[in-house]
Amino acid sequence: MKPQRPAKAKVRSTRMPSSSGARDSMLRGLKLDTRTIALAIVLVGGIFTLAPQAQILVEQQQVLADLRAQVAASEKAVSEMKAERKRWEDPVYIRAQARDRLYYVMPGEVSYLVMDATGIDQSDTSGTVGQQIASRTHNSQITTDVRTTKANWVDSLLETVVRSGIDQPVAKASN
Repeated sequence: MKPQRPAKAKVRSTRMPSSSGARDSMLRGLKLDTRTIALAIVLVGGIFTLAPQAQILVEQQQVLADLRAQVAASEKAVSEMKAERKRWEDPVYIRAQARDRLYYVMPGEVSYLVMDATGIDQSDTSGTVGQQIASRTHNSQITTDVRTTKANWVDSLLETVVRSGIDQPVAKASN
């Protein structure tokens, strides 16, 4: 039997590791080798190479979305115009528009148009709009008499036409 050797006690060093030793242990922890560094360089280069193209792609997608929105708005406007054109093909709609816009009436109908009705409270049901206008202009009543003018408008028109053909223009005197 062999004599056993006494176990050596491990002695720990109390001195601080040098800065190069700490750096070495940190680098060993990261396990940086040439392949890892080359891969990192390729990745960074790829990002810098592809970033402008990615920005252009995003801008083109935004422009495309704007154009699609414009096309949709135009298609909606076209469909509204087609519906409007279809309405104008209906004779009843044409008559209604002529009545509303041009104040046309059918033969035998009487059309009443209230003039100067601004400022009239239309929620007032105590009287007619004509009474409200008469009271506002301090007229005691609305007359049904037909009034004549001092000059006949037909004669005035004829006189204007004849004068425009006969009279010579007068030149202005310059100072």
